[in-house]
Amino acid sequence: MFEIFILPFFYRALIIIILLGFTASYYGVFIVQRKMSFLGSGLAHSAFGGVALGILLSVQPLIIAIPFTLLFAIFISYFQEKSNLSSDTIIGIFFSIAVSLGIIFLSLKENYTTDAFTYLFGSLLSVQLIDVWTSIILTILTTFTFFKYWSRWTYATFDYELAIADKLPVRKDNYILNSLIAITVVVSIKIIGIILISAYIVIPGAIARLLSKTFRQMTILAIIIGVVSGIIGLLISILVDLPSGAVIVLFQSILMISVFIFKREK
Repeated sequence: MFEIFILPFFYRALIIIILLGFTASYYGVFIVQRKMSFLGSGLAHSAFGGVALGILLSVQPLIIAIPFTLLFAIFISYFQEKSNLSSDTIIGIFFSIAVSLGIIFLSLKENYTTDAFTYLFGSLLSVQLIDVWTSIILTILTTFTFFKYWSRWTYATFDYELAIADKLPVRKDNYILNSLIAITVVVSIKIIGIILISAYIVIPGAIARLLSKTFRQMTILAIIIGVVSGIIGLLISILVDLPSGAVIVLFQSILMISVFIFKREK
C-alpha cells in the first residue's frame, strides 16, 4: 500500500490538491457570502457537456471543457444582468442545456464508460502533467486577483448597489469572477468529480464563515481549511483505497458538522 506514495501520480495529485484547495476555497467564500452555491453545481454540469464533447472528439477533455464551461459562465452572467429571472432559474436552465448536450455527445461515442466515470467521480490515476500545469497557472491568476480584484469583489458582495453607485466596474468584475470559478471547476473535476465539485468549493467557505468575524479572516481561514482538508482527505483515500473526491468532501462535511456542533454548544 505504501508503495503508492513513491509513484509519480501521487505527487501530481498532491500538488494539484494543494493548489486547488487554495483556488477553490478562495472563490468559495464569494459563492457562500453571495448565496450562489447553486452556481458551482451549474458550472460543474456545464463542464460535463465540455468533457463529453472532448471524449466524442477524442481530444484531451480539459482542452474542450475549459472554453465550453467559460462560455456557459458568460451566458449565465449575461442573463443574470439582463433578465429579471432569478439566478437559480438561469443557472438551472443552462445546467439542463449542458447536461442534455453532454448526454447526446456521449451517446454518439462508443466505449466511453471509463472516461466518463473518471470525470463524474474523480480519479487519482487520471491526473496528468497537463493538469498540474493548468492548476499552477490558475493559482498564479488567483493570487493576482487578490491584489487587484478582491477588495472590489468584497465591496460588491456586501453592497452591490452602493458599489455601482461608487462607479466600480461591478458587472465586468462579475464576469471575471464567474469565469475564474468556471476554470476552477473544470480543473478540479479530475480529482473531485463533477458530482461533488460544488460541495468541495462551498464547504471550506461555509466552515470559515462559522468561525470568522471578518470577510478577510473568512477568506484566509477558508484557504487553510481547503488545503489541509484536501491533503488529509487525499491521504485517507489512498490508505483505504476509496475515491479521493468522495473522501475529501466527506472529511470536509464531518469537519463542518463538528464546527457547527461546537459553536452551538459554546
